[in-house]
Amino acid sequence: MATQRPAGSVLDKAGLGIKLLGTSVLAGILVAGMALPAVGALGLTAKDTADSFDDIPSDFTTPALSQASTIYDSKGGVIAKVYDRDRTILTKEQMAPIMRQAQVDIEDNRFYEHGAVDLKGVLRAATKNAEAGSATQGASTLTQQYVKNVFVEQAGDNQDAFLDATRKSLGRKVKELKIAIKLEEDLTKDQILTNYLNITFYGHQAYGIEAAANRYFSKSAKDLTIPEAAMLAGLVQNPSAYDPVLHPKAAQVRRDTVINKLLEYKHITPEQAKEALAAPLGIKYKEPLNGCITAQSGMGFFCDYVRHVVKQDPVFGKTAADRQKLWSQGGLKIYTTIDPAKQEAAHEAVTTKVKVTDSVSAAMTMVKPGTGEILAMAQTRPYGLDSKQNQTVLNLNVDAAMGGGNGFAPGSTFKPILAAAALESGVPIDQQYPSPYQMSYPRMTTCDGTWNEKGVPVENESSTEVGPFALKDAMAKSVNTYFVQMEEEVGLCAMKQMATKLGIGKLANGSPIKQIPSMVLGTQEVSPLTMASAYAAFAARGKYCKPIAITSMVNADNKKLPVPKADCSQAMAETTADGINTLLLGVTEKGTASGINISDGRQIAGKTGTTDNRYAAWFTGYTPDLATSVWLGGPTGNISMRNIRIGGRYYSSVYGADGPGPIWQKAMNEVLVGTKRSTFDTVNVPEANPTPTGSPAPPPGTTGGNGNGNGNGNGGNGNATGLINGGFTLPPGTFGGNTGRPRH
Repeated sequence: MATQRPAGSVLDKAGLGIKLLGTSVLAGILVAGMALPAVGALGLTAKDTADSFDDIPSDFTTPALSQASTIYDSKGGVIAKVYDRDRTILTKEQMAPIMRQAQVDIEDNRFYEHGAVDLKGVLRAATKNAEAGSATQGASTLTQQYVKNVFVEQAGDNQDAFLDATRKSLGRKVKELKIAIKLEEDLTKDQILTNYLNITFYGHQAYGIEAAANRYFSKSAKDLTIPEAAMLAGLVQNPSAYDPVLHPKAAQVRRDTVINKLLEYKHITPEQAKEALAAPLGIKYKEPLNGCITAQSGMGFFCDYVRHVVKQDPVFGKTAADRQKLWSQGGLKIYTTIDPAKQEAAHEAVTTKVKVTDSVSAAMTMVKPGTGEILAMAQTRPYGLDSKQNQTVLNLNVDAAMGGGNGFAPGSTFKPILAAAALESGVPIDQQYPSPYQMSYPRMTTCDGTWNEKGVPVENESSTEVGPFALKDAMAKSVNTYFVQMEEEVGLCAMKQMATKLGIGKLANGSPIKQIPSMVLGTQEVSPLTMASAYAAFAARGKYCKPIAITSMVNADNKKLPVPKADCSQAMAETTADGINTLLLGVTEKGTASGINISDGRQIAGKTGTTDNRYAAWFTGYTPDLATSVWLGGPTGNISMRNIRIGGRYYSSVYGADGPGPIWQKAMNEVLVGTKRSTFDTVNVPEANPTPTGSPAPPPGTTGGNGNGNGNGNGGNGNATGLINGGFTLPPGTFGGNTGRPRH
């Protein structure tokens, strides 16, 4: 006959509890305690645990808690301190003693008396849960809770890892328990409690007691009163259910429970308890602010762009999870390209020329040619979450994947890209086309075949714009039908390939650019950063550089990390870029942008752009040292800029020159005057000898009859090796020569 145990023995009670609890978490704790040699009943220390748990990872003794990173401008000034989790790590001395005591009393009142496992607490919970027939009381010690929180912290935003860290399973409980046992040997109780208060989540994005005190009471944890400390301590069990903002009554009931526990364990006097219970919740809630909101001079959008770069560029980690972990842990020092003086000028221009209350908005990006460095990024509406204050976190300067929207149609600012493709393909710089006022899109070749718009009309801005025109005049006047005929000549494939070389292989929404005849008229949406970077290649004599925002970075251990490179490449021959610069100088001297200038008279090149219905207007202009793109339009949808008031000024119809142009001019005057006056390398473009109206234009490869058609005269022969206009050498046809209609 088996030996009988006394009815009231510990194991009998434990067995009864386990039977009734079934697979509950508390049963797991108890079984785990019994399964470890001499742990459950004897020492509750690590002395008799398995050898494999002798060494606990440092993540548990000194956890690498996520903290703020600092972003700097190019001069070393602080743009903002940013974080993935709002947390400030405190020492024991920086925490109010009543806060520490309240947390212990409500979560684990025997914390200073037991080891990693509180056997009395386990048995008490098992008995009460057995009586209730369900798991109504827990028994995890504060040390075990701390270990679980470390696992949750390590999981970060990885949902699978988070679920694994919080799964109610025996295996997880055993793992937590073993670590807790060793942890109690390596750290003092005060150290464990301090770590616990720094890591614990208190709701509303507040991690740790300092963030919680600031969030709910707008004060530091060292200044918490009895009722305030009690409310925060009570939140830990269920931050959602006891949320004082959403559920104030539940929060007060929970707070009062903690106050009564403090009284029960004689950590406050009856008088103190009475006063605390009578006190209102006293919530002084402070909304959690993304660190970028604190940035000055409108740098919040650039700050947010930097965040997207770190989270998306493979140089910061092979996987999205790796990059997220780097950002989440924080402690980074990120040094950027932004020039504070240029940023201030850009911000002032877009906010004074356009009001935040206007129905439209403006965005501006400045890029340094030859380096890809983003020097300024500004927009009219401030960075923030309060739409009632006209704030937004949508970065209108960048693509959707980097925190922006779906971009804006660039209009005629796309025409120079076709011109570059044409020159590279062998079309002479003084090429003429009939350029009627109105025509239908012709059939055009693509990289894969042909495209036919089947009679879709295209017309010039004014009925008086009737050709023939040569390229210089067509660019200055922005003649639509001229460039459609050039597009037919060159082919859509050549234009697409040039756009890709200039960083416009994809649109702002992430989709590939389409080979459609209206491409040259800028009907596909892009961002100001994309256009500024493309025009910076013209300024750098054909060298395109991928835009970069970060120059260097070090982690919390002051270890230097790799950063993205500009990956510069020659998108076109220098002479091709010189030709484009010559043409775009004509735009600012005698063309649609002739009213835009720098007060010191220096050379500027650029192109205006306006879309159908005046939904968007652009001016992208540059000097050899600085490329700047300005967009103006409806920030969240199509707003026709006709009969509209912008910045206090009335416009019957907005154009690129009179809408975004003055914004560009104001900012560029501010940053350029007093600096070196660089000049462009230009080419000689002979004056056009137009064919009389109604006569056919000269065929490609001639210049109105002045050339001899064999490559030895001014006209050149339009092939890949001809000399044009006094030594302007056309480079080899990178697109395989003519890919459009047959050349004559």
